[in-house]
Amino acid sequence: MSNKDNLVIIGAGLAGPLMATYLSNLGYNVDIYERRPDMRYIDQSAGRSINLALSKRGIRALRDIGLYEKIKSKLIPMKGRMIHNIDGSTQLQKYGQKTNEVIYSISRAFLNISLMEYCENNGNVRIHCEHELEYIDMNEQKLIFTNHKSVKFNRVLGSDGSSSIIRQTIDKLCSINFQKKPLLHGYKELSIPSTNNGDFKLEPNALHIWPRGKFMLIALPNMDGSFTSTLFLPMDGEISFSSIKTKKQILDFFQENFPDALDLFTDIIETYQNNPIGTLSTVYCDKWHYKDKLLIFGDAAHAIVPFFGQGMNASFQDCTVINSLINKFNGDWGKIFPEFSTIHIANGHAIANMALENYIEMRDLVNNPDYKTKRNLELQLENKFRNRFIPRYSMVSFHTIPYAE
Repeated sequence: MSNKDNLVIIGAGLAGPLMATYLSNLGYNVDIYERRPDMRYIDQSAGRSINLALSKRGIRALRDIGLYEKIKSKLIPMKGRMIHNIDGSTQLQKYGQKTNEVIYSISRAFLNISLMEYCENNGNVRIHCEHELEYIDMNEQKLIFTNHKSVKFNRVLGSDGSSSIIRQTIDKLCSINFQKKPLLHGYKELSIPSTNNGDFKLEPNALHIWPRGKFMLIALPNMDGSFTSTLFLPMDGEISFSSIKTKKQILDFFQENFPDALDLFTDIIETYQNNPIGTLSTVYCDKWHYKDKLLIFGDAAHAIVPFFGQGMNASFQDCTVINSLINKFNGDWGKIFPEFSTIHIANGHAIANMALENYIEMRDLVNNPDYKTKRNLELQLENKFRNRFIPRYSMVSFHTIPYAE
């Protein structure tokens, strides 16, 4: 397999270093360029999701590159959704029936740093931080950065997020039917600290949801006994980020909708007022490459809303698929890039749509009697017809069945 290629990856978030490790293991030399400062040496900004849900597809990729065993002690298994009703009662809705059918909470920063260090320790990968890509000169095959540095390339793989410059470039060169659809709901990160003894204030092995119809609060456990909590609300309207601003409005809102959660937070008003509002959108496009020169994967190709816990897992699966295609076509990029577009785009669209549906399920349907009956029926069918029926949630989270199937 040729390792003469000068491979460049734009973006050192989660998927970039993972892809670089796959490539490095195949003998390629890789340079990663990242616009932000090196997160290994600076604190992360507040407001970006602090922990993530890792499931089967992501685990498979981490196993492939040999990192999973090194990080698995930092995973917290979540066996189901703990539903918090308005009257303070709770009930656990399990994700699956087998003991291993759990998803894992993991710190985003810890995983990102682990991936960066691991890919650089492999020897063939160099990460260049504080290099923001400005544009690509396709005639000269040069990447031009905002710091005026330019770099020659043979081919570029873009994992540069939902506002990808690589995707914008592909879109100018050929029709990709790009759409970015905002959700019109945003989110705010909040935090539930541990007790004075460092214990969890809530059941640690669950994803906690306070479903309230048009909005919801969730909480995921962290290794230090705290929970990262996220409030999802419409951007505008009667109950929305634009209507809840003053101390009184914030306090009234939490007392009315999340009375049992109010005691869990400290400085809820200050945190709410100081933390930024994150926006959510879905990215669709019908082509993920240009010739054998440019390819997008991860959020650059299919940013999705976070309600199925599949954003990172889908991005990691992209890397697994690209790796398998490199092996299948023996490093022939003229075949690898178009094949990735051909076989995998339907999966990107499918998980994007399922993630949108799951928001309605999480914030509303989980308490609906019909939903509970249907869920119960799914589990019974799975028990009765083990080889013929798998609930959709299980297909997504505990299997690597293509999303489109």
